[in-house]
Amino acid sequence: MVMWVFGYGSLIWKAGFRFDERLVGFIKGYRRVFHQGSTDHRGTLQYPGRTVTLEPAQGQLCWGVAYKVSKKEDQEIALTVCFFNMHILYLEVREKQYDKKEYLDFFTELTATTPAISGVMVYIASPDKSVNKNYLGPASVEEIARQIIKAEGPSGPNRDYLFQLEKALVEIGCEDKHVMELANEVRRILSEQN
Repeated sequence: MVMWVFGYGSLIWKAGFRFDERLVGFIKGYRRVFHQGSTDHRGTLQYPGRTVTLEPAQGQLCWGVAYKVSKKEDQEIALTVCFFNMHILYLEVREKQYDKKEYLDFFTELTATTPAISGVMVYIASPDKSVNKNYLGPASVEEIARQIIKAEGPSGPNRDYLFQLEKALVEIGCEDKHVMELANEVRRILSEQN
């Protein structure tokens, strides 16, 4: 039993589960966007926060981390199944507002033609509002920034999510233009308010 999970948002800096291996890398053909509403972690029903999801983007790369969760050879079968199922359950609860799972190729080298791992599980919030009631969609950078500043949920202020994502991406060597532009706009608005 082995499962690989790709994190492109908060999973980068806060896995929240034990894992056997963590690899920095990317998936192809997607980009990270702040189009998903968060009413359970970084916002409320009244003031939804914004978190990242993926949208198809031909020729683009989305950097993040892949986590390997597998059984240990010295564990008994029953404990292994329980351990594995606990991680799946944790992820399903944590990512419950993401209505799609994709199994994609994960690369660690820009020049590689063969993926480092095939079939990495990725949670995606689709833009189909009939199945994803929290999808907020695109908006101007200023509009998204103002919504992020206002939102706070059980996991903390939405702005902390944005700033932690920005920091985590820099730490893995990724400069995500969308994230950096949004973080700079939030800082600009906050500085004007003070």
